[in-house]
Amino acid sequence: MTHWYSINLGDGIMASLPSAEIEAFFQRAFAEAGRPPEMAVFTRSESEGRLHCEVMAYFSPAAAEVATVFDAQPCPKPVRAGLGLLAGDEGAWSVLFPESP
Repeated sequence: MTHWYSINLGDGIMASLPSAEIEAFFQRAFAEAGRPPEMAVFTRSESEGRLHCEVMAYFSPAAAEVATVFDAQPCPKPVRAGLGLLAGDEGAWSVLFPESP
């Protein structure tokens, strides 16, 4: 379990429904796993030169089972800048991004 996973949730308006679905599914899996701080899902609005931003969800390696349910694909670890914690414990920040303040 070393890969991060990501999925495009669509534009900012449309992303609320899949975000809520991911969060609800994650919360059950998170509780069953004993609420490990390394298990988290983050989101970030990204434009990559496009007119409209799209919301990307990033699943930590410990959330791989949740990621596969939503057909997320392996990706490099995201940079912390601009990320928001969608689901998981606040302790995930220091565990998953120890190099960042």
